[in-house]
Amino acid sequence: MEDIMNREISNTTRLMMCGLAIAINIVLGIIMAAIKFPVYLDTIGTIFIAVYFGPWYGAAVGGTTNFMTALLYGMTDMPFMLVNIAIGLVIGFLFRKIKFTFLNVLIAGTIVGIVAPVIGTPIGIAVYGGLTGTVSDVAVIWLKQSGASIFTASFLPKLANNLIDKIGSCSIIFLLVKAMPGALKPKCWIKRRAEA
Repeated sequence: MEDIMNREISNTTRLMMCGLAIAINIVLGIIMAAIKFPVYLDTIGTIFIAVYFGPWYGAAVGGTTNFMTALLYGMTDMPFMLVNIAIGLVIGFLFRKIKFTFLNVLIAGTIVGIVAPVIGTPIGIAVYGGLTGTVSDVAVIWLKQSGASIFTASFLPKLANNLIDKIGSCSIIFLLVKAMPGALKPKCWIKRRAEA
């Protein structure tokens, strides 16, 4: 019964949820950037939608988030659209294939925590010289002055930030889904319960 209810989400509801997820991404991204916190939290909506509706919706939310941020606040986030799209795709495809358990959520967070800086570091170097405007720039400058290549100096702090951010974001989504009523849980959660 839960699976039937989950399949009956209308396209209008899906679009509304995607719009809300985009807004959440933008607001959390702005808050984290304003306080110069080295964790982004700007992919929570992307991850949520990818878990619920799959990779294509997740990619659309991720890409649209960066597009809307560029329209509202300037082009600084636009080059990183590929990172957010990749996060939506990876999470969406993973949870089509694996159960939505806490261990798998940690694994998924680790995977996207690595994928994001692998894609984002070359973009950041090409567009902004490897700096992000956060506290982690201190580490980038220190590593660069210590003799590290610009890629290594930029990648290592981004890797640390992204692992914390993406594992944390995926864990928040897991706790949110766990607290929701059964009729509102995504298919990957229902599949988990049916196979348990």
